[in-house]
Amino acid sequence: MEPRPARLSRTYMTDLVLPPDTNQFGTIFGGKVMAYIDKIAAISAMRHARQRVVTASSDSLDFLAPIRVGQAIHLEAFVTYAHKTSMEVFVKVLAENLLTGETVLTARSYLTFVAIDEEGRPVEVPPVLPETEEEKAHYESAPRRREQRLARRQAASQGELPMP
Repeated sequence: MEPRPARLSRTYMTDLVLPPDTNQFGTIFGGKVMAYIDKIAAISAMRHARQRVVTASSDSLDFLAPIRVGQAIHLEAFVTYAHKTSMEVFVKVLAENLLTGETVLTARSYLTFVAIDEEGRPVEVPPVLPETEEEKAHYESAPRRREQRLARRQAASQGELPMP
């Protein structure tokens, strides 16, 4: 299979944070952000694989700053690495003050998706071709994250405590 440039999977999403999206502190619910992350990552994975996908893992979700009511939430995602049937997707979340234009990085996450056929069986996906320095950095560090992810999954399936 021919490698596909990471840029072809790049996906952007923007929404306005309204009062029903927020908690008692006037900041967006973490679960709402998680839903946005899963959705944009799935779109990115489908763009890369041109197949149906399912979420296999969501890890490394780090909330770095709050997003307040009245701000815009911006998400950007792209496939960083592909294994035989799986893809790692990186998602970056920003908050924008729409009155000043100031943006702040608020969250980062890695998710893994598996491409599936109509019967739900895993199917092969093309390798990723990183082009930018950012894409290359994620690509080069992806095998280490994959090893950690697989070790956590194996430990969990055996009822062991997660790795630190």
